[in-house]
Amino acid sequence: MMIALTPLTTIAAKEFRDRIRNRWVVAVAILFALFALVIAWFGAAQQGSVGFRGIGPTIASLTSLVIYLLPLIALILGFDSIVGERERGSLDLLASMPLTWFELVLGKYLGLALALTVATIAGFGVAAIAMLPSLDANAAFHYGGFVLSALLLGYAFLSLAFLISVYATDRARAGALAIALWFILVLAFDLLLLGAMVMVGDRAGAPLILAMLLNPADVFRILNIFSSDELTAFYGLATVLPGWLTHPGVLGGVMLGWIVLPLALATHRFRQHHG
Repeated sequence: MMIALTPLTTIAAKEFRDRIRNRWVVAVAILFALFALVIAWFGAAQQGSVGFRGIGPTIASLTSLVIYLLPLIALILGFDSIVGERERGSLDLLASMPLTWFELVLGKYLGLALALTVATIAGFGVAAIAMLPSLDANAAFHYGGFVLSALLLGYAFLSLAFLISVYATDRARAGALAIALWFILVLAFDLLLLGAMVMVGDRAGAPLILAMLLNPADVFRILNIFSSDELTAFYGLATVLPGWLTHPGVLGGVMLGWIVLPLALATHRFRQHHG
């Protein structure tokens, strides 16, 4: 299928400008910067120490923050991307433009993904500049990898938000589904998986460990834990997870699947109903 770049970039630019105009990007960037700086300098305040503790503990704390915050932001950003246009009656207007339904969905996704990218990089970039005197080349490399993995996590949940938006019949249902999905994947999934591991013991350990790949938040967590030998030893997962499961290439491929597959399903569903 040939994709016309001009309509695609027009839709993407409109979505991005809308987020800039309503100061969404600025608000999220400030939020990420503040949290990252507070965690980097005051994360060990309960132990009576203040200051940068090293890149390992900082990434561990930031990983926990991103798992809770970034999926919610991405879901809120995209849950009404399609159903909202339908409710406002602007979907028919967009349909009258010289573009395909695929270009419409992809253009809106790229625009929102760009807004999420700018906000994330700006926020964590400010924190990186503040930490720069304490970072060596290796620490800077790990921090850059953490930011990249955070972006992949955001893109994955943005794809899931588009899938919700295509299937939902109205904005209220889409919002409820988005919150429910965040609760299931971010809060409930690991508790259920841990409970299942305790119940079955060693009998079904491998399948349950592989089930972690069914949750992009867990893929993100594993990717960052195994970026550092210090964090791997701290979490005690080196003897639990098979070596191939912790390879960055495998985990990155799984995360890309979480980005592409929901968006492809959303596009297919959208084309079925409007094509």
